Amino acid sequence: MTIHGSLFSEFKEKETGDPFSLQNKKMLKVEMQYGPVQAKTGSMVAYQGDVRFANKGSGGMGKMFKAAVTGEGVKMMECSGNGELFLADAASEVQVMYLENDAISVNGNNVLAFSSSIQWDIHRIQARGAAMTGGLYNVSLRGTGYVAVTTKGDPIALDVATAPTFADAQAVVLWTSGVSMDVRVDTGGFGSMIRGGTGELLQMAFGGQGYVLVQPSESVTDGGHQQGGNQQGPGGMLGQFLN
Repeated sequence: MTIHGSLFSEFKEKETGDPFSLQNKKMLKVEMQYGPVQAKTGSMVAYQGDVRFANKGSGGMGKMFKAAVTGEGVKMMECSGNGELFLADAASEVQVMYLENDAISVNGNNVLAFSSSIQWDIHRIQARGAAMTGGLYNVSLRGTGYVAVTTKGDPIALDVATAPTFADAQAVVLWTSGVSMDVRVDTGGFGSMIRGGTGELLQMAFGGQGYVLVQPSESVTDGGHQQGGNQQGPGGMLGQFLN
């Protein structure tokens, strides 16, 4: 049987030899010969060779407790073996970076995969205005190795050193080390409030040196920008303000 058309040539697997490489904007290829990787549970869409998966849950008792208390965290699986692993998450765009003894603060819902050499933990964001929300939490990724995150659409990387930078919490994916974050309240004035407000009451304000990655969708509702303690529905009090 002969099949005509460009389907199998246009979408043929790309051979790069890199540990992490994009097959297209929405699919990540991991070369397992470079060692085990941590991947978001359920993100495997295909593999070739002998790849094994072990459920790591929330990453140990300490992280499990933090995830329960804060509402933040990410369920990971350890992938090991030989061959090629293909990962994706709900057809979101995949962004790949290499950390060299560096760190990023990322919304847990956007973490797709990272090298086993990368250390991760749940951390409280040090922000003066965060006290009014009951606390903000993110996932920190630190060390040397590859990291892949997902975004809804093509993101923009804003250099916070060039100008005061503000963003909707539901659009912020991550920021790099050296960036400071605070919470800004913008009521729009009394007249605006009595008319129902602008929907932009709480904003994340960034400063320092580095980049903040913002996606063109206000869909980050799980993970990183949540309140710990007594939550009042998804995302706690902050989530209610933002939704």
